[in-house]
Amino acid sequence: MVRIIGLLGLLLFSTIVSADNIADNDHVIAIPVQNTHHRVNQQVRDTLTLVSLNIAHGRRTSLNQILVSRKKTQSNLQNIDDFFIQVNADIVALQEADGPSHWSGNFHHVAFLAEHGGYPQYIHASHANIWIGHFGTAVISHLPIRAGYALTFPPSPPTTRKGYTLAEIEWQTKTKTFIVDVVSVHLDFSRASVRKQQLQEIRTTLSKRKNPIIIMGDFNSEWIADQLVHNDAPGPVSVHTYFHNGKNLNTYKDKRLDWILVSNVFKLETYDVSQHTLSDHSAIVATISLDPSKLVSQ
Repeated sequence: MVRIIGLLGLLLFSTIVSADNIADNDHVIAIPVQNTHHRVNQQVRDTLTLVSLNIAHGRRTSLNQILVSRKKTQSNLQNIDDFFIQVNADIVALQEADGPSHWSGNFHHVAFLAEHGGYPQYIHASHANIWIGHFGTAVISHLPIRAGYALTFPPSPPTTRKGYTLAEIEWQTKTKTFIVDVVSVHLDFSRASVRKQQLQEIRTTLSKRKNPIIIMGDFNSEWIADQLVHNDAPGPVSVHTYFHNGKNLNTYKDKRLDWILVSNVFKLETYDVSQHTLSDHSAIVATISLDPSKLVSQ
């Protein structure tokens, strides 16, 4: 009965924007880089394996996270970690990633994934803060994270707020050591007009930066990432991704909502959508390498 009452309350109030959720938090802010008990791996790498996954608050495919026990939520997250280890993921972008929240076990999901997955560092930002949960985007990494930033998009009631995190990550290859901006983003699901505005905010922010970029996340759109790819803006915002009409790249039911986009200084060596059931979204796994001839000196 408590579970049923809790779910009814969630359905009634989760779409109401709380006072904390409408705070003036529309600018990029610095956020702390968090450390686990694992050592940062500074080995030379010629390729990076990237994963992007909307982890759905740790509920896997259950109707709602409030119906899932803490123990089961931790088991679901452990399965996600097992997958990261299996594909040898160097950097992971997470969406719908919870801090300690009543509806998902009252523990920090990103800290759990980083610690149990062997990752030494992570950044996390709660873009949505409602009475029953605090969640947002995150980046976890085997490579050193030198700085972390976050932006929460302006309110778009009745949906909860979305945003992105940006990790400055140091990548050492045989030929060069440089900083890459790794972005984990989650866009609004309800309105194309809001997504367009959010995409423009991303473009505006990144256009002011000089580092090569990797953008990963849940765009809640099959076309808006394509807009970003084919944008004519020069410089770091110029990105590309993998398109193949004959390959199934759907990540949510029959739609391609999740994407990995990379600067033109990177080559996409592989790009696949996993068939593992880890969430209501499928994970994307991509391997990239550096084209030294295109990398502007840092």
